[in-house]
Amino acid sequence: MSAITRPDGSYGAVAKIFHWLTVPLMVGAIATGCVIGFIRDSSKFDFYTIHESIGFTLLLVAIARIIWRRLSPPPPLPDHLPANMRLAANAVHHALYAALIIQPVLGFFGANAWGFPMAGPTAYLGFINFPTIMPKMEWLGWLLLELHKYLGWAIIPLLLAHIAGAIYHHAIRRDGTLMRMV
Repeated sequence: MSAITRPDGSYGAVAKIFHWLTVPLMVGAIATGCVIGFIRDSSKFDFYTIHESIGFTLLLVAIARIIWRRLSPPPPLPDHLPANMRLAANAVHHALYAALIIQPVLGFFGANAWGFPMAGPTAYLGFINFPTIMPKMEWLGWLLLELHKYLGWAIIPLLLAHIAGAIYHHAIRRDGTLMRMV
């Protein structure tokens, strides 16, 4: 049997569920975030509701993932990985975890500062209203949503690096790294 079918320690079932639940949520958040600016005014609140609900759900899943990661640590990286690959893997993973927390927080506070809390037409999941947490400050809303936008664009190359690394390990190194999460 080749190394590709015998991974060096697999992630547990709960960690795998969190990982694969995060994937469609990130795709949905990125996709809706990219198109909101092109949506006609009559449908714009629907897209904001979807985007913000996905983002807040991502935040909840990310927090749960981090808690689970503390309670059930992942398997260590295989000894056969060179130091530069270990560094790259750790850097990308930590950056993605940070982005999964920071990105929805920026969006939530930015929308609040613009005077658009997750309530009414943009309530979480369409029906769960969150209270306004700050007075309307358009300059702060603009700043936070600009940071939200730029972090959103920065997440894409991080995701691509993560996916490329998984494909590289599976197709070229054939070392079983991808199979740890499948």
